[in-house]
Amino acid sequence: MLKDSDKAIIRKEFEKLSKPIRIVYFTQEHECAYCKETAMIINEVAELSDKISVEVYDFIKDKEIAEKYRVDKIPATVIATDNDSRIRFYGIPSGYEFVTFLEDIKMVSSGDSGLEPQTRDFLRKLKKPIHMQIFVTPT
Repeated sequence: MLKDSDKAIIRKEFEKLSKPIRIVYFTQEHECAYCKETAMIINEVAELSDKISVEVYDFIKDKEIAEKYRVDKIPATVIATDNDSRIRFYGIPSGYEFVTFLEDIKMVSSGDSGLEPQTRDFLRKLKKPIHMQIFVTPT
């Protein structure tokens, strides 16, 4: 799905990955728009670095694993490190979202969110867990 020229650019960017990344993908065979295409993109991206591995789970059959990662819809891609820093990405990472997907991989690998110090200070002061979702759609 990716052009050779794009693969070369991504491969070069992935040379900067500091920690190994696990892409944990949740799918199912039936009634899942874009699951097949998402799997193709994930596998193609993973082939561009030896620091990226892919695990694939069935959303229904592997319910306990989906619950562990708090996955509640598909297609779902969890970008994680061994110490379990992670980002959940829902939907197909294509179009404008593809760049976000690549940046998420780099961010999780680095262990740095890129947040400003004052934002980090504010977040440290939170007393209760919060549920935050960011929705992106091309318009």
